[in-house]
Amino acid sequence: MPSAPTTSLDLTDPAVVADPYPWFAQERSRHAVAWHEPSGSWFTFSHAAVSAVQRDRRLGRLWTDREPAERLAPFNLLHRNQMMENEPPEHTRLRRPVASAFSRGHVERLRARVRALASELLDEVDASRPFDVVEAYAEPLPVLVIAELLGVPRSHAHDLRDWSQAIVRMYEPSPDESVVAAAVAAAEDFAALVRDLVAVRRRQPADDLITDLAGTELSDDEVVAAVVLLLNAGHEASVNVFGNGLVAMLRRGLRPGTDVAACVEEMLRFDSALQLFERTATAEVELPGGIVVRPGERVSALLGAANRDPAVFERPDEFDVARATNPHLAFGVGVHFCLGAPLARMELTESVALLFERLPDLALAGEPESRGTFVLRGHRRVEVTASGGHPEERDA
Repeated sequence: MPSAPTTSLDLTDPAVVADPYPWFAQERSRHAVAWHEPSGSWFTFSHAAVSAVQRDRRLGRLWTDREPAERLAPFNLLHRNQMMENEPPEHTRLRRPVASAFSRGHVERLRARVRALASELLDEVDASRPFDVVEAYAEPLPVLVIAELLGVPRSHAHDLRDWSQAIVRMYEPSPDESVVAAAVAAAEDFAALVRDLVAVRRRQPADDLITDLAGTELSDDEVVAAVVLLLNAGHEASVNVFGNGLVAMLRRGLRPGTDVAACVEEMLRFDSALQLFERTATAEVELPGGIVVRPGERVSALLGAANRDPAVFERPDEFDVARATNPHLAFGVGVHFCLGAPLARMELTESVALLFERLPDLALAGEPESRGTFVLRGHRRVEVTASGGHPEERDA
């Protein structure tokens, strides 16, 4: 065992899952980096340490097939060929064909369509009674947007969300047998749909990203992996950032303010959708605090801990809708910086602005239901009322 600070923080503890930030604060006050024996990895708690981990090319994403490999073949296939699980030069080769679709200029051209879809969804809401804002608005919007961009029929939107949730639950610590079985089935069904769509686009090209990818040098497995990654990552962050941020604001009676984009940055920082991103050392690396990570050792960058570091953020546990300086790490930094960050930011800005424009008296109508997961933190259900105040308070 490394001779260094250690932590026994249990990421599966319901209390930690419910609110990890006080636990992060305790750990960060003792050490920026600590060895976590249960997971066999280094945990990083400070903004400086997490940033260093993400920027250092000697700490890479090195995919190893999950075992038993034969049973988990559909899941492994999607990840082995993803840009997110590879380092340059493979990462560069896999990322380049899709990068242009998420350039700032292209995303700006999508803004009007995002507004239109958001408006359609709110038109379908019966605002005279409490409704689940996740199911009615936060979930379907980014799914519809990324599906349109890729060229996946709208009729598959519900399938995409179900498959994505099944797959990403595998990223949690110690997934149980039911989670594994659901993820394998989802990976198989998801890949089958994408292969069918790729085959159709090769016969009948369209103005979408699947057509573009099908015409590149990527193999069929790489095209499938890219499309599944984009569909998953293209909405998971937006859904969970929206839900987490909205709950934080409504609990405090806050509104976005005049600069909605700044409010969105605070939503990204305050309650991060992605809490943990793992790297593996390919060479000896020294991290803040003099911690030496040896080749083959794993490092877990705790993004939520970094985003509440008082050394970087003034009043880190306060939600400030107009926070001026906000160097959060929610989208990562370095070579694995989130490709879809411009799209996610635009979607969140438009959807948050329109929601409060249409429903200015929005309030929680009950206790939000958490997804109960740590790595991808979010809410399964957030019931709200458009009339302001809790239903019991209005009836009193």
